[in-house]
Amino acid sequence: MLYIIGLGLGDERDITLRGLDAAKKCEKVYIEAYTSLLSFGLSTDGLSTLEKLYGKPIILADREMVEEKVDNILSEARGSDVAFLVVGDPFGATTHTDLVVRAKTLGVDVKVVHNASVMNAIGICGLQLYRYGETVSIPFFTETWRPDSFYQKIQRSRNLGLHTLCLLDIRVKEPTLESLCRGRKQYEPPRYMTINIAIEQLLEVEQKHGESGEVQQLLLS
Repeated sequence: MLYIIGLGLGDERDITLRGLDAAKKCEKVYIEAYTSLLSFGLSTDGLSTLEKLYGKPIILADREMVEEKVDNILSEARGSDVAFLVVGDPFGATTHTDLVVRAKTLGVDVKVVHNASVMNAIGICGLQLYRYGETVSIPFFTETWRPDSFYQKIQRSRNLGLHTLCLLDIRVKEPTLESLCRGRKQYEPPRYMTINIAIEQLLEVEQKHGESGEVQQLLLS
């Protein structure tokens, strides 16, 4: 059995009782470590906090493991109980939807334990949830890759009088382009997009489209 367990948004105490029971009975526990992070991050101290609560070691599942070696996790879940921990809610990222589909294809039973997500916790801003349009992700720009589809989606929602939730990029254990070309992976240092960087990129895209004032108006409204 594969248990996909949401951890909520704060610290180790935000897991539900159902999720905690499931994690404690599993033979192996993985924690997904690249679509989001708990408040204490993924330091050794942070993981040991979770390990003390669950009473067993936790295996860090980075992007490489989830995207390239997930069949190993699913193979283990065929013969034993395996937990896959996800910050927020399990279906807050398409990666986890794909995991469920692959498990079902391989005949692995799946149980999902839901939890709070930024998709509903954003209500703390005082904006009504049903007045949100499409959620967008803002990725880090590179010298050769500067996408702008997120800006157009924000504009469409604004024209409809809707708010937009912007998810800011996290880059953890990303291989450098040079190392990929050489066939020997070396990784960039972790990067976490700040609000300032997101705004700078929005302003750049606004200028690219020959528009002005829209982002400033959004910031002041």
